[in-house]
Amino acid sequence: MTPDFLVFLFLGALSGGFINGLAGFGTALLALGWWLQIMPPVEAVAIALAMSVISGVQGVVLVRGAIHWPNLGRFLLPALLGVPVGIQLLATVDPGFLKKVVAAFLILYGGFFTFRRELPNLLRPTPVLDMAVGFLGGVLGAAAGLSGALPTMWCSLRAWTKHQQRAILQPFNVIILGISALLLALKGAYDMKVLIAIGVALPVTLASAQVGIMVFKRLEDDKFRKLLIALLFTSGIVLMIREMVA
Repeated sequence: MTPDFLVFLFLGALSGGFINGLAGFGTALLALGWWLQIMPPVEAVAIALAMSVISGVQGVVLVRGAIHWPNLGRFLLPALLGVPVGIQLLATVDPGFLKKVVAAFLILYGGFFTFRRELPNLLRPTPVLDMAVGFLGGVLGAAAGLSGALPTMWCSLRAWTKHQQRAILQPFNVIILGISALLLALKGAYDMKVLIAIGVALPVTLASAQVGIMVFKRLEDDKFRKLLIALLFTSGIVLMIREMVA
């Protein structure tokens, strides 16, 4: 590994770990911007998935007491059914097109609520919509690597505490991205070169995730929701730019 390679590897691990610790998602959003400059896309995505899952476990431990399994199950079980649908969708729909559509939704949604004074407050139970969002999250996760986009948008509409929101998003992302990493592993993506890069980046990712968790603990509930919405807006812009220049 050259010095330049190590610098970019560390910067991706640092930024990706921090955002995962802070918000419970977004590792790939920040890390891939660095890693795609020094390695092929498959290797970069494989490392990003591994870092997302491993650092995400710390977040799951943080909110383990807030996890309400029936609520999580309404999102997660349909998502598991959506994963094979997403894999089949890959054969008929261009993943780049899907990413642009999702990016447009993120920009419109995030932009609208970022510049509003009042946050949305959806109070009534919506079990059917929860399941639909979870299913589509699984489809998009397998088809375009965007499992957390729709669940994050949906949870930010709810008048939940930061722990309640994260108790849905963090386990959801860890499990769905873990399945994605397993599928990549079965395709041989985790060769010795990738495993060495993971071993080098992992301590940085875990340490920066702890810093993000410390900041998360200091945030008020409304500020956390505003943070999620702002990150969705930023995610949409970054994703759209990445797809337009690809």
